[in-house]
Amino acid sequence: MFPQAVVQTCIVHLIRYSMHFASWKERRPVATALKPIYQAESAATARERLEDFDRGPWGKNIRPSRKLRRNWSR
Repeated sequence: MFPQAVVQTCIVHLIRYSMHFASWKERRPVATALKPIYQAESAATARERLEDFDRGPWGKNIRPSRKLRRNWSR
């Protein structure tokens, strides 16, 4: 409907979406594991940390990084 519209994706909303994949008991540890990604000094460092997250215990079971990867360029 609005082809000229610019969409800005908020990191807070991506993190909140990622939490939907974790149980209530897992949310605090998952949030702690995601923190180094969104607090990274550069996009390259954040990408490396996202890879580390995927290789860790949360990346195997919860997989919140799919949404992060889809919106990485934004």
